[in-house]
Amino acid sequence: MTEAGAPVLWRIDLPDETATERVAQQIAAELRPGDLVTLAGDLGAGKTTFARAMIRTLTRDPALEVPSPTYTLMQTYDAPDFRIVHADLYRVADVSELVELGWEDAAENAIVLCEWADKAGDILAEDRLDARFDIPPGGEGRILTLTGHGRLAPRLARACAIDGLFRKGGFPDPAREFMQGDASVRAYERIRDPASGRSAILMIAPRRPDGPPIRLGKSYSQLVHLAESVHAFVAMTKGLRDLGLSAPELYAADLDAGLLLIEDLGIEGVVDANGPIPERYALAVDVLAELHSRTLPTELPVDGLQMHKLHRYDLEALTIEAELLLDWYLPYANKRTPNAGMRLGFVDQWVSTLDVIVNGERTWTLRDYHSPNLIWLPAREGLRRIGLIDYQDCVIGHPAYDVVSLLQDARVTVPEPLELSLLARYAKGRRARDPDFDMQAFAAAYAILGAQRATKVLGIFVRLDRRDGKPAYLRHIPRIEAYLKRCLAHPVLAKLAGWYQTNLPGFATDSGNGAGIGDRQGDGAGSGAGHADAPADGQAAEAAGEGGRQDPARS
Repeated sequence: MTEAGAPVLWRIDLPDETATERVAQQIAAELRPGDLVTLAGDLGAGKTTFARAMIRTLTRDPALEVPSPTYTLMQTYDAPDFRIVHADLYRVADVSELVELGWEDAAENAIVLCEWADKAGDILAEDRLDARFDIPPGGEGRILTLTGHGRLAPRLARACAIDGLFRKGGFPDPAREFMQGDASVRAYERIRDPASGRSAILMIAPRRPDGPPIRLGKSYSQLVHLAESVHAFVAMTKGLRDLGLSAPELYAADLDAGLLLIEDLGIEGVVDANGPIPERYALAVDVLAELHSRTLPTELPVDGLQMHKLHRYDLEALTIEAELLLDWYLPYANKRTPNAGMRLGFVDQWVSTLDVIVNGERTWTLRDYHSPNLIWLPAREGLRRIGLIDYQDCVIGHPAYDVVSLLQDARVTVPEPLELSLLARYAKGRRARDPDFDMQAFAAAYAILGAQRATKVLGIFVRLDRRDGKPAYLRHIPRIEAYLKRCLAHPVLAKLAGWYQTNLPGFATDSGNGAGIGDRQGDGAGSGAGHADAPADGQAAEAAGEGGRQDPARS
């Protein structure tokens, strides 16, 4: 991808007005508040048509009236999260007139589309996108030349790469629908071919830059083995599909740009307004039982030349994730930061507790195997009815991690009777494939990793609020606290539970709950008795909507 500062040029032949609007929509997807787009060309060349399509895309209002600002000089529009200024400076005789118009106030932190920008002199930003429209000698169609400067240069390069990806994947002129983001750094769009109705998902995931080193010269993402490029997603997609599971088909890829065009698995999830749908959760458990019974490779091909190596979900990664509780949740809950002794005791307890995990069973740990990332595919059969997304952070770890991710879902309450029933179903599936499967040892690992995951997610959700300005995640805190207390009540966590009880008031455990996880080791294959309990805080409907977004939160 082109570095910021090096100009990028993209020349496009536009046969008609529809093509002009399509390119405008593509460019609009790359714009951010503070960006400037200049529009140049003869009268009637297409500047206003281009600007009108961009404004309608940015405001998400395809019927919005967008008059030419020739006489008003400036028109402003409100998008969901920012303002748009459409200016036409043809009638401006002197730069001082812009001051009288209130140009600086209007343009501050807005997306500005400016026709006849040369009239503004030196007051225009150096970081900009220039769009010039020329009428060819025959008068048919238009020639658009886009030039990106400064921070707009790499974004223009990405828009050009996305256009090539669409054509390679068989979507030469798609309609684009921006999908609501979450905690992930990735962006997603659902695209549709107007002629055939065929759809796909555009995944935009440029290589993740390393954050600041936090330990041993490594960033957090390096220490906990988060995927830093789309190579991991491509490799895992091929691996899961080779096993007969429903990972999305890959239509086209630009690995260097971090762009993928993948199968649209739909929007139907595994929860509804009443919470988890038991038969769908049961099948999701069966997928894990099958996966965990396989002998799986630790290296997977990305393409003909590259290989992706799966990292171990090692002690360092597990403990650093748990420490997010100290860094974010504990100051939030206790209104104070942990002292050195408190931190040392926490880490020591976790290190000794996790020893059985890092030396236990090993399999693919998909890491985000929970309701937002599971798609229900009723037209398929068997295990293929569970569609899988967001598995690029897969590591080699203990099988209990993904089971507890599903059955102690951070975003929707899984009633405890259903959790225990499905845990028994998993055990029966594993034992059918391996008579030596040890359910007692697995139940202990389930409690340990359930406590580790809940501890980590408490830190992540508070961080999303305090650092990233996303307070909506705080509503899930009571649910996660309840899961954590349930896990800490298991006898294997007695010493660690003491730290939580001492340092986090209100963390007294209910021994009945914890004993249930460890004691129910039967082979029951039931999937629960219907919708046993609705979620206490009414978040199931939200999770039902998340199920098919394909823009999962990283947790």
